[in-house]
Amino acid sequence: MLRWSWQNGGVTLEKMTSRHQPASRHVNVRAVGVSVLLAATMALGGCGLLPEETTAPVPTTDSSTAAPAKEVAKETDKPAQPVTAAEEFSKKLTGILTTLAAGTKAPNREQMKAAMLDAGAVEEKIEISIDITPTGLAVDAIEAASPVAEECVIGQVRDGNVAVTILPTLASGRCFVGDAH
Repeated sequence: MLRWSWQNGGVTLEKMTSRHQPASRHVNVRAVGVSVLLAATMALGGCGLLPEETTAPVPTTDSSTAAPAKEVAKETDKPAQPVTAAEEFSKKLTGILTTLAAGTKAPNREQMKAAMLDAGAVEEKIEISIDITPTGLAVDAIEAASPVAEECVIGQVRDGNVAVTILPTLASGRCFVGDAH
């Protein structure tokens, strides 16, 4: 007869020699389970730890492989896409915010507005996040955005680091969600 019991925080399975006396042999179910799980992990995941063999491609003179190389060369000869107004504004804003962040790691709303205006944003369209929380604490990051030709250029300063990205405008034509702009 077998009996399950809790001992030292683990489940043990005891073989009963009589109705009331357990045998001296204990099987720790937790240890067995962990061992099986570890063995399965090693068996299934161990192959990914081995270095992959790489073989160098053998050059051929077959005409079917030479044609794609010519096509690739033709594709790279195409002129680059023209820079959009949003990309141009983004580059200007990155430079201006980098200069601002070098002087102050946490600029305020007025400094962010001045940076956006210097980059060429229209004053009425500029959106700026809050610089002080409702509880009076300084924010971790401040963001400013402006719609430029159907896209939003969003600049952020966090601990002296600058991030600028271009995203689509919202359905409302704005860049930020909410009332605080």
